[in-house]
Amino acid sequence: MHKLMIVSRQQQAYEAMLAEQPLPGITLTQQPDEATILLADPPKVAPQLKQFPALEWIQSTFAGIDALTQPNLRQDYLLTNIRGCFGQLISEYVLGLTIAHQRHFTTYQTQQHTNHWQPHPYHTVAGKTMVILGTGSIGSHLARSAKALGFHTIGVNRSSQAEEQAFDAVFPLAKLHDALTQADVLVSTLPATASTDNLLNVDSLGYCRQALLFNVGRGNAICEQGLLKAIEAGAIGHAFLDVFKQEPLPNNHPFWLHPKITVTPHVAAESFPHQVMAIFRNNAQLWLTQQPLRYTIDFQRGY
Repeated sequence: MHKLMIVSRQQQAYEAMLAEQPLPGITLTQQPDEATILLADPPKVAPQLKQFPALEWIQSTFAGIDALTQPNLRQDYLLTNIRGCFGQLISEYVLGLTIAHQRHFTTYQTQQHTNHWQPHPYHTVAGKTMVILGTGSIGSHLARSAKALGFHTIGVNRSSQAEEQAFDAVFPLAKLHDALTQADVLVSTLPATASTDNLLNVDSLGYCRQALLFNVGRGNAICEQGLLKAIEAGAIGHAFLDVFKQEPLPNNHPFWLHPKITVTPHVAAESFPHQVMAIFRNNAQLWLTQQPLRYTIDFQRGY
């Protein structure tokens, strides 16, 4: 009998689901030294890893698992994450804010408070180019959604191979600059790895021309000082940032009050408990029958 411990801010929700529909062969425990399986939020469980001597498998409740792939942490267990359920939410975030920006909706809301009637010129998003860094399930879903609105979509990844129907073109990371010169909207969905650290810096962003920048991947991809310089130089017209190198963002951080930066508190795509539980249940059945699990993480690659 495997012992499962839940380490999550949504612990009560997961426990209620398991009480309603138990997993045969797996029982809950509150004792760390008994737990062979963890259903866990990576940032919450990472500082506690040494407390689980019997650990064999962690099912992350997040897509992002970089808190658990740091080189100073143990890696003597199987790690799986959540995939396939964030593309819709990321698409809503990126396209919603893009359209709101293009159509001046925030400006009109401000004008309404002062009874000010002033139309502003705008352009359609149809025919514009969206460059998406990362062509996995999230990037591909976003590309298909953007194409439905008339965007030309370009993907960027390590291999230049991706889902053909999602992207009009795919560039290898080595040709990032060629892609950035075409970007009206630039979106990073990249995981946190050594190769993505500060990938978007003053030099690379300098190839853009008044692009809208979104970071909905991980905070490490953006050089923060480089971004501020790119905005000042006019390469980036506005940045919409949902993830940061330090979270919560410090109170004295220059992003908070910058007129061309929109800060959101890591809310672009929530891990809804029912979706997480569906993936965990499927993986648990595979685990109990000694079959390969879905969404396994390679600690060396970091994804």
